[in-house]
Amino acid sequence: MKDHYLNSKNEVLSHFNVTPAGHTREKAEALLAKVGPNALKEGKRKSTLQVFLSQFADLLVIILIAAAVISMLSGNVESTIVIFAVIIMNAILGTVQHKKAEKSLDSLKSLSSPHAKVIRNGAKTVVPSAEIVPGDIVILEAGDMVVADGRIIENASLQVNESSLTGESTNVDKQDASISEEVPLGDRVNMVYSGSLVTYGRATVVVTGTGMDTEIGKIAALMNATKEKKTPLQISLDKFSSRLAIIIMVISAIVFGLSLWREMPILDSLMFAVALAVAAIPEALSSIVTIVQAMGTQKMARENAIIKELKAVESLGCVSVICSDKTGTLTQNKMTVCDIYIDNKTIAPSALDLESKLHRYLLYNAMLANDSSMVDGKGIGDPTEYCLLEMVRSIDLDEELIRKGMPRLAELPFDSDRKLMSVKYNIHGVPRILTKGALDVLLDRSTRIRTGEGVRPITKEDIEAITNKNREFSENGLRVLAFAYKEGDEADTLTLSDEQDFIFLGLISMMDPPRPESTEAVKDAKRAGIKPIMITGDHKITATAIARQIGIFEDGDMALTGLELDSLSEEELSEKLERVSVYARVSPENKIRIVDAWQKKGNIVAMTGDGVNDAPALKKADIGVAMGITGTEVSKDASAMILTDDNFATIIKAVSNGRNVYRNIKNAIKFLLSGNMAGILAVLYTSIMALPAPFAPVHLLFMNLLTDSLPAIAIGMEPADKSLLSEKPRDPKEGILNKSFVANLFIQGGLIAGCTMIAFHIGLRAGGEALASTMAFATLTLARLFHGFNCRGDRSIFKLGLTTNKSGIGAFAAGVVLLGLVIFVPFLAKLFSVAPLTLAQIGIIAGLAFIPSLVIQIARVIRGK
Repeated sequence: MKDHYLNSKNEVLSHFNVTPAGHTREKAEALLAKVGPNALKEGKRKSTLQVFLSQFADLLVIILIAAAVISMLSGNVESTIVIFAVIIMNAILGTVQHKKAEKSLDSLKSLSSPHAKVIRNGAKTVVPSAEIVPGDIVILEAGDMVVADGRIIENASLQVNESSLTGESTNVDKQDASISEEVPLGDRVNMVYSGSLVTYGRATVVVTGTGMDTEIGKIAALMNATKEKKTPLQISLDKFSSRLAIIIMVISAIVFGLSLWREMPILDSLMFAVALAVAAIPEALSSIVTIVQAMGTQKMARENAIIKELKAVESLGCVSVICSDKTGTLTQNKMTVCDIYIDNKTIAPSALDLESKLHRYLLYNAMLANDSSMVDGKGIGDPTEYCLLEMVRSIDLDEELIRKGMPRLAELPFDSDRKLMSVKYNIHGVPRILTKGALDVLLDRSTRIRTGEGVRPITKEDIEAITNKNREFSENGLRVLAFAYKEGDEADTLTLSDEQDFIFLGLISMMDPPRPESTEAVKDAKRAGIKPIMITGDHKITATAIARQIGIFEDGDMALTGLELDSLSEEELSEKLERVSVYARVSPENKIRIVDAWQKKGNIVAMTGDGVNDAPALKKADIGVAMGITGTEVSKDASAMILTDDNFATIIKAVSNGRNVYRNIKNAIKFLLSGNMAGILAVLYTSIMALPAPFAPVHLLFMNLLTDSLPAIAIGMEPADKSLLSEKPRDPKEGILNKSFVANLFIQGGLIAGCTMIAFHIGLRAGGEALASTMAFATLTLARLFHGFNCRGDRSIFKLGLTTNKSGIGAFAAGVVLLGLVIFVPFLAKLFSVAPLTLAQIGIIAGLAFIPSLVIQIARVIRGK
């Protein structure tokens, strides 16, 4: 017996071999020893040391370690120390990020209530929630946290908030009725679930599942089983690292072989190979990528999107599907009165008129047959009830004043069997019974109707018109309450027999309305080539109506419930996937399946959510997006991004920023690699031509770590432009090293290398190896600094604007100052093996360094025209 909601309460009691008197103490202890404590289990976590060591498994890091070892063997201790310092700094950053993101289960555990009221040995007792066992008889009252899954056996108007599990904020009316067919979790009205909150009434339940056997336990198991995915940039960099490793090893081996063939000493041959390895490895690359991503996170934080994981920034740039929760994300998470049907007319709440007796009757009913209240502008009680009070207040009526002047004489609380709530008041000296509830029940009990002209018998035409209007409201996703009244007797009592012969007043429809920004945000998403999908625990009709209103659901689209999704095979789902825009009444497993289906089609998926039920899918998605205001701690910990304003529109801004971050990272990588390419070509040229090494390893390390880092960071600060959201999402399978990218590296690197070698030959003729090396080093460094302006974008500097990125100018100036210090300060000149330069030689260096950028800019101007 697994689905206990399909069984009667007696069958469930029999299954657990228990009576309403509960377990004996001995039996409960034996069961606890057998099934274990009522607590969530964790997946095995890596230790901090394991996490730290795993940071070194990256191929790019292994290449850097190899370069450091080679440098150490060749006697370049400075190079070794600097490279290892960079590697260790990156590893520490990665470890801190990993440990911060490992709190999901801790938050899930905090949802457990510390104690529970149970019946054991026929007596009520309080025990720690961890000691609850299957078959325990638990007593629930308003304010209690449900400690385990259970089947209701006695019910007194129990209402439970299951928003953390279903995502829906409205309280659920529970009953001990039998359910004959399979239904989603949100419709299992005879069950209560661990982690939900009792908001009204009381009940007695028999525990059917504890610990990992509860619905919240299934979520914890899903989270343990969900593995983190690598981002497209990580995959691209991994591919790049592996290719670079092969290229470096092959070319270094060739250079080493050539040197030995020319009968150079082994140590000198190794120095050539080391120079090439250091020139080829972009030592600053991983740091620059991290810094650019970090700057992107700061910008997003200022725009209400907090990024928990740096790697999530660039993933946002290629998001092609956004699976969004409905309640509180696309909607306001606040029930609001929409339309009122009264006197055979549909009117807006603002059209209610206190001068109209009919309207006054409806308003009295809405505020008096109501247990909620408003304190400091906030609703307390059932959201459906306090939205009626907001309607009353919107026409300057004070419900507190009226309630004080009219004490309630008697009441019949709302009951999920009757689907009605009735109260008795003396209104203007006449006792009246005011009732609200489900239309089908109230209409059957109404014999008369009040219109603008007074009270008259209700006709078939009236009933048909009311029923049609109710259907219209429901098809538009609105929740509908019917209102009626009757004159009562003088007694201060109210019985079920009084709920007959009502005078019908009208209908009030309400909904959780869309956020004003949602429609525009959905338009922006579609323009950017992103498919928005609504995933909700609400009913299909309501979800589809909201989705259509904000533009997610269009003609030809499909909506599926969780049960309909379960009935589809993988092939059927794959076939229909791109037409489904709305999923309703879904389970946590459904959400993971939807995300997985889109990922199998090669899409990068963002998933938004705020409930415990969203956490596994948030973790499974490429980008999990949690709500900062309404979100549970579990959803926040499982996510990669948190929205501080709970606004769907903020995600689209974040996507734009993510695209900009990726573009800037790619441009920064282009800058670093084209500079390195120039160094590689220069070393190869001198090796083939049997010339002295043009650079000492410390020269190359200076360029790679200092003068290259500043312009690369400045490129990472290039501002976003509006065109970013007009582009389609980039293909996550497309690596950084595509044909055009590599061609640019060779062309731009070749130009810089050519000018560098001209300076080298000039130095060689004028003053020997030391001067040649100094002129080559200074020319390559300065040329790379100029090249920073070329790598800001693909357009000419005139279109980009020289001053639109002031950081670029600052980086260039700082690089020139650093180069000047190395050349002109005696201590540094000696450390970097730099020879003295004449004014004419400095002029030659500056002219040659500027030529590559001049050629590149002229080509862009011509291409632009």
